[in-house]
Amino acid sequence: MPELPEVETVRRGLSQHVIGKKFKSIDVLHPRATSLKSIAPIQSLRGAKVKNIARRGKFLWFELDRPEVLVAHLGMSGQFLIQPKAKTDEKHLRVRLGLGSDELRFIDQRTFGWLSVDQLIDGVPSCARHIALDPFDPKFVMKNAVVKFRSKKTQVKKALLDQEVISGVGNIYADESLWRSKLHPEARIEKLSDSKVEELITNAHEVMSEALAQGGTSFDDLYINVNGQSGYFERSLAVYGREGESCPRCGGQIRRIAFSNRSSHFCPKCQPRGKSRA
Repeated sequence: MPELPEVETVRRGLSQHVIGKKFKSIDVLHPRATSLKSIAPIQSLRGAKVKNIARRGKFLWFELDRPEVLVAHLGMSGQFLIQPKAKTDEKHLRVRLGLGSDELRFIDQRTFGWLSVDQLIDGVPSCARHIALDPFDPKFVMKNAVVKFRSKKTQVKKALLDQEVISGVGNIYADESLWRSKLHPEARIEKLSDSKVEELITNAHEVMSEALAQGGTSFDDLYINVNGQSGYFERSLAVYGREGESCPRCGGQIRRIAFSNRSSHFCPKCQPRGKSRA
């Protein structure tokens, strides 16, 4: 699933190609491409001009020259591509937004992504108001994030993945952040100091910043930028997807365990389960 670095890469690409353009035509080609919470048909935005592309966590939205916004969530495999109008349709094309000689195409193989028409409340779409600030947001306050994180009586990775605590972090960057912090994914939050939680959030910010600089992480063609290019941060991952390989820090063997219907990758040698405090 695209996480913050991948979604931010897409946002930047869209900003280069779509701002100032009008949606001259809008065609919805699959019923699941539209969220059931959409306050109006997507086609109602025909003729709207894009003024800005904004993001919070994994949510994107197109700010328009009208009160409504077009919100997008990439889900598991959603993609935006800028394509010439004459180019053959992609196999999993779900929505086509005409921009003139080019088109903005929403492609989604697994159909968990969606678009919707929404309204802004305090600058954020109503469907995303429950989403917490991410570490890249200018309004993000570390002290507040630590308090919210510490209020959760659960395993540290569950809190890190909770989009209502800190947004944007998914399975890949959670594993990488925990490795950098020398924390076992099942460590209890109650046993963490404030300084250790702050270190973890700082490491999450740093690893996502490094991934963003490389265009995100692409394991297959389910994530690409709007120009069709893949990200290259996969080459820099320390533990995620590296089961059985040597830990780049201590040489221990990286393990994978089941975790809340996901997998967790970690090094048992330098991320022992009982080690929680700095």
